[in-house]
Amino acid sequence: MKHHGKDFDVIVVGAGHAGNEAAAAAAHLGCQVLLITMDMTKIGQMSCNPAMGGIAKGQLVREIDALGGLSGIVTDESMIQFRMLNRSKGPALWSPRAQNDRALFAARWRWHLEQIPNLFFWQDMVVGLLLSSDKKRVEGVVTRSGKTFTAEAVVLTTGTFLGGVIHIGLSQQAGGRIGEPPSYGITQQLRELGFETGRMKTGTPPRIDGRTIDYSRLEMQPGDEPPGRFSFEDTPPLQNQLPCWITYTNPKVHEILSRGFSESPLFTGVIQGIGPRYCPSIEDKIVRFSDRERHQLFIEPEGRNTVEVYLNGFSSSLPERIQAEALRHIPGLENARMFRPGYAIEYDFFPPYQLYHTLETRLIENLFFAGQINGTTGYEEAAAQGIIAGMNAAAKVKGLPPFILRREDAYIGVLIDDLVTKGVDEPYRMFTSRAEFRLLLRQDNADLRLTERSYQFGLASEKRYERMRQRRERIEGFLKYLSSAKVSPEEVNGLLESLGESPISQKISLSALLLRPRLSLDLLAKAIPGVREAMAQLDEADRLTAEIEVRYAGYIQKELQQAEKLRRLEEVPLPENFDFTKLPSLSYEAREKLMKYRPRTIRQASQISGVSPADIAALLTYLGR
Repeated sequence: MKHHGKDFDVIVVGAGHAGNEAAAAAAHLGCQVLLITMDMTKIGQMSCNPAMGGIAKGQLVREIDALGGLSGIVTDESMIQFRMLNRSKGPALWSPRAQNDRALFAARWRWHLEQIPNLFFWQDMVVGLLLSSDKKRVEGVVTRSGKTFTAEAVVLTTGTFLGGVIHIGLSQQAGGRIGEPPSYGITQQLRELGFETGRMKTGTPPRIDGRTIDYSRLEMQPGDEPPGRFSFEDTPPLQNQLPCWITYTNPKVHEILSRGFSESPLFTGVIQGIGPRYCPSIEDKIVRFSDRERHQLFIEPEGRNTVEVYLNGFSSSLPERIQAEALRHIPGLENARMFRPGYAIEYDFFPPYQLYHTLETRLIENLFFAGQINGTTGYEEAAAQGIIAGMNAAAKVKGLPPFILRREDAYIGVLIDDLVTKGVDEPYRMFTSRAEFRLLLRQDNADLRLTERSYQFGLASEKRYERMRQRRERIEGFLKYLSSAKVSPEEVNGLLESLGESPISQKISLSALLLRPRLSLDLLAKAIPGVREAMAQLDEADRLTAEIEVRYAGYIQKELQQAEKLRRLEEVPLPENFDFTKLPSLSYEAREKLMKYRPRTIRQASQISGVSPADIAALLTYLGR
């Protein structure tokens, strides 16, 4: 089974969201892949909340799916509730979110991975890397049981396990997840090789016995009817959705929690790692938003066959007795019993400016990092990095050109570009506000943007590509019909006046008519038989995409022009190993940042905070542009 004289083409370390996508992508691209995990029963484990998607994260899952990844399919197969968030805002911000059955999610992940014939598994802990004699290239891994596996490329997706420490109050235990050992060895070795490393913190809330909750005191939050799905494939539709529930903290709860601050690892300086600003612990929220009387909490079922519930919004590392006492003063939770307390976890990460856009490390060839090791937080961010690292590890082994998504191509492109060109100073989480081209990068058109590129690269299947092509043809045909079909005043003026819109005086195309804010395709279909017939050829998703394309055509055009401008900057390369300190026309900060982040193009340089438009102009002048 030797490949180029190695045991495997690609070894992936860690079977969380990043590792699973990386292993599946490399294996689907024809590589012999070994996936090493510390515990085969924890493959695809949701260590935090039992949910996928959400604002901007839903876009990431759709994009992973469009590329031929598995997160969307696994999400659909284990979903217990679906909601499209941000419906009250414009379509650029709509984001799908699913509540999942935690156990089923992991089971489906394992099942899908085991269906890939050239993907192999090994249960063990990786404690070090095998390197070439000059220490410039990775050649395999060493495990705790003393085994060595050789490979052409290695992808590290170690999550929160590198040097993991769990904090509950002032008590600490070593762990990568509660009850699971951390991993040592890799950080030390990479630090000695010249990598910069840091500590990050993330937290999780208590899990509660659902039998002890008084649901009559909670607000119910049902899913969408009919429910949507994540995958562009034909996954099974969701039946019998389960509701989530909403409750709130109050001043009494805040007062009890504050009593525990003297024993909080967060406030006593025990935790050195940087925590996520956008997903703060409950003690953090009380301090930062001291004027707020209450904070919203979501009670989320962990699955169909368990009474365990997840208390979203109550992440904490306070002592267990304080958590328990505070819970008793939350409406509906007066008699609640915990299955386990919330805790904080601190772990090692590697600032991601040490990577190329392929997620290969700059210091060691064929070594790739994906997921929380790069300072991100969230399953979706991890999975997105995983699929790109897996694709590029396979490309490296096969001598193919790299697969890189730019900021105007995908949220995945924004995520990776942010990490590599800006680094992180807190756990990175995806937001729609991070993307400049939100109208181009909608959740509904991820397949139209990405499937063809992935198919040409060799990852998305023929069937998936064909499905996308047919969808594109249906939408384009319908858009042609809307711009060519004209309606007369007598056909639509009645409808327009009933909506409070001004009437038309001459024939006008349907697409021009649709630009009116109060009109929609559904209303036109009711009034005009031709629209009804044309719409019958489309499914719900096609109709949505077509309507957005017409109504926002002007804005979409603007974004396309902007993206084109940026693309031209992408084509202006900066000399490799260029000494920026030699350019006196650059600001001192720009010189320092450019030396640290080593951008490859003018555009990457322009993304770095601290590099001003004047610095970019100076660089362009120097390059003779």
